[in-house]
Amino acid sequence: MAVLRLRRLLAALLALCAVAGAAQAQYPSRPVRVLIPQPPGGANDNIARVIGPPLGDALGQPLIVENRPGANGNLAMEIVAKAPPDGYTLLLGADAQIVVNPHFYSQLSFDTMRDLAPVASLVNTQMVLAANPALPVKNLQEFIDYARRARPPLAYGSIGNGSLHHLVMEMLKQRAQIDLLHVPFKGGGPATIALLAGEISVAFGGNSVTGHVRAGKLRALAVAGKQRSAAFPDVPRLAEFYPGFEVTPWLALFAPAGVPGPVMARLREATNTLLADPAMAERIRRVGGLEPYVSTPDEFATLLRAEYARYGEIVKMVGAKID
Repeated sequence: MAVLRLRRLLAALLALCAVAGAAQAQYPSRPVRVLIPQPPGGANDNIARVIGPPLGDALGQPLIVENRPGANGNLAMEIVAKAPPDGYTLLLGADAQIVVNPHFYSQLSFDTMRDLAPVASLVNTQMVLAANPALPVKNLQEFIDYARRARPPLAYGSIGNGSLHHLVMEMLKQRAQIDLLHVPFKGGGPATIALLAGEISVAFGGNSVTGHVRAGKLRALAVAGKQRSAAFPDVPRLAEFYPGFEVTPWLALFAPAGVPGPVMARLREATNTLLADPAMAERIRRVGGLEPYVSTPDEFATLLRAEYARYGEIVKMVGAKID
């Protein structure tokens, strides 16, 4: 009897494996939901609208883009982290949400490095220090000098408390020895609107400010990347004034931890193939300040670990707080 029960158990396990294997082979068999942690108008949202339709075509099912802003990205991340690990709920997240938020928020109900699995890197973006043209400064040095004299302190905007935009400006405040008032917004779109309206004087932005700088509605003072921006080759890097001051944000797709390997491989292959297409790469560049970023799973995992440690130290160094 024991042998018979064992045989039946093995048969049941084999049947379950066969069903699971068949389901993975058919992935995706229904639409895939992609959560965006910001409201419309920011880089996450814009890149999702660009790559979503063709990626859905490649997978054979539509990608449903859903904006779920809140708690500086923590709301969307929690939904994805706790979703069934079947590949039908994804996150289009930014570096700060994954590697910076955990150092600001001590009560998260999930672990970004444990409960979210990287599917594929998508794009790099250049952070631009943009100023309202009404501010009487023409370049970074004039801004620093003006900010030192300003009483009350000039106001700067970010896409949210604990965001990379917040952290990088706090880094600049420390390096330049200036005082600025932080005004957090719920995404790049709202922050840029406030900057255009003169409600704040300066802000770091990427895709959300690029078009306005090109149109002369905002003034670019510096960029934060390792190289000068292709969009603004005459704008200096912060590292030219403050050596070592380099920040290159990225966006990537994440899934709940535990998604089967074949499903992850299918998503990753379709994404990387799309990013390698020259026509798609050009469409991404036209979004403004974005560059396709293709990496291997090992390369991206190494980057995540390194940046998690790096930004943890930076948060301690600058003493940035959640307001």
